[in-house]
Amino acid sequence: MTDIAGNAAPLEPGGPLGTLGPAGDMVTVATPVTAVPRSAWRLLLRRPTFIIGAVIIVFWVFCAIFGHAIAPYNPLEQQLLFNNTGPSSAHWFGTDTLGRDVLSRVLVGARDILVVTPLATILGTILGTALGLAMGYLGGPFDLVVGRFVEAVLALPAVIIAFLFIVALGPSTTTLIVVIGLIFTPLIARTVRAAVLTERNLDYLSSARLLGERPLRIMFREILPNVMPAILVEFTVRLGYAVFAVATLSFLGFGVQPPTPDWGSDIAADYSGLLAGYWWQVLFPALAIASLVTAVNLITDSIEQVLNS
Repeated sequence: MTDIAGNAAPLEPGGPLGTLGPAGDMVTVATPVTAVPRSAWRLLLRRPTFIIGAVIIVFWVFCAIFGHAIAPYNPLEQQLLFNNTGPSSAHWFGTDTLGRDVLSRVLVGARDILVVTPLATILGTILGTALGLAMGYLGGPFDLVVGRFVEAVLALPAVIIAFLFIVALGPSTTTLIVVIGLIFTPLIARTVRAAVLTERNLDYLSSARLLGERPLRIMFREILPNVMPAILVEFTVRLGYAVFAVATLSFLGFGVQPPTPDWGSDIAADYSGLLAGYWWQVLFPALAIASLVTAVNLITDSIEQVLNS
């Protein structure tokens, strides 16, 4: 039996079982390692960086759910008599070029980005994990052909791929989820494949093959729990990139469409106001993006440090 790092681990009562193989010899079948032990969660909760990141994300999730209820104004309401008004007691974050309250649009704008980013990352992680498991375990011609395809996709600029899909399918929330998920798939597949290669020739897999277990069962029952820490770290890393991806596509006009409140599209709409001194129209949506990405990165670093320790 081996641990996550591939080191020999002692047999424990109730864990591995001795079973007769096809040749009549005793075969030891290892129980898959628990992906994230409870002690790891306790260590995470003791890390200030994890707590800070979690608090920021919880705050934005709250805004995404209850944004309309806590926003001081209707984020779509135009007050042209008060356009380009700076921060004040009436409008804490000022107003934009159409007189809409910037604070209200920032609060409500969290909704779409917090719907698209996790769903797109989950989609990419599921597809990438399945593909990486198959590439790493099956190897041979399958790994060679699919690996070359993955390398070809990764050689293309991600923005170009996103543009092609969005132009073909049309801008929408569903399109954003699918496009970003597909862009992340080869990246995650490459990471999972590398993790599987370190597990493929270990004793517990040889035992499973001797017992006649099918490849699908071996990949998802035996290998997957042992590479889950790497997948978890990769998921959190891609979650941060997804925030940037959604904001970038919205900024370029391929994401959430106006007048729906969205951080990226609001920055694009009011970007020219910087030259006129209307800094608040861009600053506060940009700070919202930066805070969310920073929070995800804090959580990612904490998880990686705990798993490595």
